[in-house]
Amino acid sequence: MVNYLIVLFAITLMYFSSADRLITYVKLIAVQGLLLCGIAIFELKEVNTANLLFIVAETLIFKTVVLPYLLNRIIRRSGVTKVHRLAMPGFYLLIFSIFGLLVSVILANILINPFINTIYLAIALFTLVTGLLLIVTHKLIISHLIGFLIIENAVFMFSLAVGNEMPMLINVGILLDIFVGVLILGFFGLRLKPHTNELTMLKD
Repeated sequence: MVNYLIVLFAITLMYFSSADRLITYVKLIAVQGLLLCGIAIFELKEVNTANLLFIVAETLIFKTVVLPYLLNRIIRRSGVTKVHRLAMPGFYLLIFSIFGLLVSVILANILINPFINTIYLAIALFTLVTGLLLIVTHKLIISHLIGFLIIENAVFMFSLAVGNEMPMLINVGILLDIFVGVLILGFFGLRLKPHTNELTMLKD
């Protein structure tokens, strides 16, 4: 079951490359929250009530409900619904994404050791690459916000890669995830003014 969830998570990362509407990005973020919840619950070997409630609250409530709500609010305030016209075309971005997946798998196999789950490490690296690609190849600030949120999911996957037998390590990763998400959306995203969503419009 976990393998199916991991494959679905990788598919959502690939879909980020071909999507051209911001609302699709928001839906993918919500789907990733559901998938991360399932993966974490199935992988934890020492599940107790406190850990279970903590993981469910972070993934189902924060990632699946709160983050999409805030992102939709930002999109409505900015008045922008589609990816910037000067962003890298989806076809080329998909090629870079596939190349990033291959590199991630190679690096994960190079770094293989008994204390790291190779599959989770590969997906975490691929998630990191996907977030960086969105940040580098897109011009809209909202796209950059989503890229940072994807990188947060990479942090979550890294914690699973090294901590499936250490629930407290996963909890630390979750706390960092929540802190960064609130910091980015609260102090940066929600301060966007309508129709000032392009980086080219920023001034020193």
